[in-house]
Amino acid sequence: MKKPATVIMGIVCGIVCAAAVFIYLQAVRHEADEARAEALSRYGGEQVEVCVATRDIAVGEKVDATNTTVRLWLADLLPADAVRSVRDVSGEQLGSPVYEGEVVTSKRFEHADRAIDAPAGLSVLSIPVKDVQALGGSVSPGLRVDVYSTGASGTELLATDVPVVSSSNEGEGAISWVALAVDPQSVQELIAASQKTELYLVMPGDKQEGGTA
Repeated sequence: MKKPATVIMGIVCGIVCAAAVFIYLQAVRHEADEARAEALSRYGGEQVEVCVATRDIAVGEKVDATNTTVRLWLADLLPADAVRSVRDVSGEQLGSPVYEGEVVTSKRFEHADRAIDAPAGLSVLSIPVKDVQALGGSVSPGLRVDVYSTGASGTELLATDVPVVSSSNEGEGAISWVALAVDPQSVQELIAASQKTELYLVMPGDKQEGGTA
């Protein structure tokens, strides 16, 4: 009868398949163990101390004890360029933002080259602003804004339809400054206002016939 032979062949095939799966899993586990062993060897232990941001840190800021802390982190989960000590990056400014709870890496200190050209007849001026003053940090080159100052003496419109040339975050993450192209006669007033008041950038709505939207 062929039935017993078929059953035997089915059992043998099942054993072979199970063995193949077992060998594959062992190979994958072996590779993972090797990678983990290499990481442990590199950092000298299962957990290592690294710099972690305690708040969002904007482009241009320096990393120090006021915005980072040292925490233990699993070595095999760390980026290869993780910063182990604030001393390793002392005096360097961030080229891209670091967010709260993120491990600080050396890559964050790389700066992209920025070419800023002043439009004809205008001067480029950078002003200090935070996210809440700059459309939630979403300002980006090419946008046109109105500039308001606000302080103890009230709120005043300083400039209208001002082109945004550049910003510290290029429209991503926390912001600390914005470069604007303004009339040369407005530069002195804007600088003085930035020292004494807070400046807000406002994106005006489209003008409609018979009034302003």
